[in-house]
Amino acid sequence: MLELKHISVDVAGEDGEKGILKNVNLTVDDGKFVVITGPNGGGKSTLAKVVAGINPPTEGQIFFDGQDITGLGITERAKLGISFAFQQPVRFKGITVRDMVELAAGEKIEEEQLCGYLRDVGLCAKDYIDREINASLSGGEIKRIEIAMVMARKTRLTIFDEPEAGIDLWSFNNLIDVFQRMRREIRGSIVIISHQERILGIADEIVVLSGGVITAHGPRDEILPTLLGDDKCQFCPKLEEA
Repeated sequence: MLELKHISVDVAGEDGEKGILKNVNLTVDDGKFVVITGPNGGGKSTLAKVVAGINPPTEGQIFFDGQDITGLGITERAKLGISFAFQQPVRFKGITVRDMVELAAGEKIEEEQLCGYLRDVGLCAKDYIDREINASLSGGEIKRIEIAMVMARKTRLTIFDEPEAGIDLWSFNNLIDVFQRMRREIRGSIVIISHQERILGIADEIVVLSGGVITAHGPRDEILPTLLGDDKCQFCPKLEEA
């Protein structure tokens, strides 16, 4: 279980300190699929990075399975079973897709299983398995490879920061299937930062974060209707057709 208690994040600006997150309290129970949404600039990505250990909170505590992890970095949290998929994944010159997926899994992987992870994210294994993760790959390809890595890790808490960013509609449809499969097979908690209504539609719980404050949190069937106006999510952009 993940617990955030009184989390605040302040950053220095020209006009003094600015609060990005303001006294945020949030619990994610084991096995839950939680989507955090809200308007741009509301603090969603900052919150995800605080949980992952990338950004430290100015105030507050973070607990994972009852352990205070507030002072732990991203590596220590990863060892405890927390995975994080960046909105803009990094590139690694000289390292192949095979290397990265096996590194994520923590062991050598049979060819069939490795290819299966790539197929699950819409990539032809024979075209990608031995390619370097460098500038020759598009942002959407890098994103899908990172998701394959997260699948291979099978951690108890997986955080995705806008996984739909930079991918086409066909790939997005595959992602929905991937998330549902992860939910069935890994049985860990999944937290996704997203504006996409289809991702909101498969959540157990929805959290609305606006202006650094949680303005709503509850079961999907209670929260999603409050976000819809004229049958469309008020801050959900349309995904581009491929």
